[in-house]
Amino acid sequence: MTVPFRARPRPHIGVMFTIRATRDSLADLPRIETARLAIAALRPEDAQDLRRLTDDPAITAAVDFLPNPFTVRDAEQLIRSGARGQDRFLGAWMRPTDAPQTGEAASPDLAGSDLVGVVGTHLRGPGAIEIGYWVGGAARGRGYAFEAVSAILGLLARRFPARIIVAECRPGNVASWGLLQKLGFRDTGEEGHRPGRRLLQRG
Repeated sequence: MTVPFRARPRPHIGVMFTIRATRDSLADLPRIETARLAIAALRPEDAQDLRRLTDDPAITAAVDFLPNPFTVRDAEQLIRSGARGQDRFLGAWMRPTDAPQTGEAASPDLAGSDLVGVVGTHLRGPGAIEIGYWVGGAARGRGYAFEAVSAILGLLARRFPARIIVAECRPGNVASWGLLQKLGFRDTGEEGHRPGRRLLQRG
């Protein structure tokens, strides 16, 4: 099992959610590209697209911090929450079919692209990063969640090798639970800090 600091005893995971990280920051995560997606931090000008994607009862019911209805003002506040670097929400946008390159730092122009999902990244104490995600209704069942989250996990592992990566999920959410397991997460046996959720750890 991965530990947050080499050659040190692994602390109880719950402790990682109560101590604020002071050095690491998510503010400068680069844009990355996969075969079908461009993934980049959401910007203020993306608020309308974020509202359009997220104002869906299926999403707001599954993600406990999202209000229903989800308004443009809510979208703006969510995007602004990344200013301190402790949280960062990244949009997953469809890439043009003729765009050949993949990897980090590709073309910044996403105008006219469709936002199909969001991946949230959150520093949790001194030793963990939590990830979460949601995907728009029309894009579900097409592998976009796996593609986007897998790319972000690779980026986080390279950027923060001393941190474990965790996620929270309701056991009854069969699709999300199965996806997290496919991405290498395992149930820790601990309750998450959100009601009804279990804590999973990658690796």
